[in-house]
Amino acid sequence: MSIKFSDTTNKSGIIQILERLCKFVDGWISGNATRLKEYTSEINLALDEIWATIFSCGGTWQFDDSNHTDYPIITTNLVSGQRDYAFVTDEQGNIILDIYKVIVAQPDGTFKEIKPVDAQSEDVSGFYNGLSTSGTPDKYDKTANGIFLDAIPNYSITNGLKVYINREGSYFSTSDTTKKAGFAGTYHELIPLKVAYKFAPESELKRITERMVLKEKELKKYYGRRERDIRPRLVPRQDSVR
Repeated sequence: MSIKFSDTTNKSGIIQILERLCKFVDGWISGNATRLKEYTSEINLALDEIWATIFSCGGTWQFDDSNHTDYPIITTNLVSGQRDYAFVTDEQGNIILDIYKVIVAQPDGTFKEIKPVDAQSEDVSGFYNGLSTSGTPDKYDKTANGIFLDAIPNYSITNGLKVYINREGSYFSTSDTTKKAGFAGTYHELIPLKVAYKFAPESELKRITERMVLKEKELKKYYGRRERDIRPRLVPRQDSVR
């Protein structure tokens, strides 16, 4: 069952579950503006931890918070003579965490995935030899919050650069009520558990810890097998004859 942020009527929201786990009186958080701000911040920190866990379990299926209204793909103009392109946030202002794939428009308007390289460790002198070779980009280097193309494009195409990304999720605000976390609802209980672990009385910690560890284990198992549309490939074992 997915869990709303706050439900003061049915007492079934994250805030209300947290109040019970911590043995707070009913409304101790939801009925106080200052405490609601403080615990909303703690809830968002718990979300960060859960997203990090989900991201680490990813296979060929890529997680994205379901509260986002668009896909985790950024498009921008490919500009003649411009090697570097910065990607700090997406179009909605969400912070970009990783870049997974870069696709570049060819001069004829078709798109092609280009090769990632590491300019600091590989022999890719085109990035730093000062020759600034122009042409059709066929590789890119990721540095800080940007990508660097080689060759430098000698043509311009509107929305000619597509970048597949991983980004932060959608956070709660104190005014939220019906909003739910953007991952599988079966594991929403992890949010109040992670916060309660910090603030619950010592007498409750063993029970909270056991439940939290169990739900996190189930979460990892669930997201670790999401790519069910991909058939597992059998690889024959090769024994050395030497």
